[in-house]
Amino acid sequence: MVRTKQELREEIWRRMEELHVARFPGAFGRIPNFTGAEKAALRLTRLEEWRRTSVVKVNPDSPQAPVRRLALLNNITVIMPTPRLREGFLLLDPGSIDRGDYDFASTIKGAFALGRKINPADLPKVDLVVVGSVAVNEQGERIGKGGGYSEIEWAVAREFGKVEENTLIATTIHDVQLVKELFEIDPYDLQVDCVATPTLTLRVKRNREKPRGIYWSLIQPEKIREIPILQEMFKRVKLSTRSGASDGQHSALQ
Repeated sequence: MVRTKQELREEIWRRMEELHVARFPGAFGRIPNFTGAEKAALRLTRLEEWRRTSVVKVNPDSPQAPVRRLALLNNITVIMPTPRLREGFLLLDPGSIDRGDYDFASTIKGAFALGRKINPADLPKVDLVVVGSVAVNEQGERIGKGGGYSEIEWAVAREFGKVEENTLIATTIHDVQLVKELFEIDPYDLQVDCVATPTLTLRVKRNREKPRGIYWSLIQPEKIREIPILQEMFKRVKLSTRSGASDGQHSALQ
């Protein structure tokens, strides 16, 4: 039976609380921080792709703070989307931050203080993307907290040519968050290539292409109004569509 995303979210949040593997401030309603997040992050650093990475994009949630810290320690530039993408992207250059400040820089507050805001067009090419998840199945399909921000961040980067089909997408989760169930998916949903938990690393053979950009026909108007980057991009898409130069979906920015 195919489950709904919300059913699995609620189940995972509840199980994490019951098993006491959710860290403060709890699991419900968020990408849950979890016991062993540091071990899961360390597993990512053992990937061959990590050793070849110069730039990594990492979501701003707490369970991925260890990933951001390890990236800085490995002299990897970190691109961190601001929460809900309200203020765009931040760039953390390990060469411009004192090594003693890497712990602070890996937090949201520290990233705002020690990073610099950067326009999507000016982002460097991204070698590796790390996303947060509420649940992931063995096929690499993931469930976020429900806002679709990881998908929007990917789509924006794809529109500007900063990520591509062969860009590795990884996630760090607790073992409890790795499920066998199938669940509903949408065309814009991200499918991960690699899952790291505190006890294992799972490589996934994807069965579909990664989203090629923003699917404007599927995005809610309130989401566009909520995110300034999307507002600017949508204006350009509308202008391009009126001129007949684009199909209006995701090619107007190329």
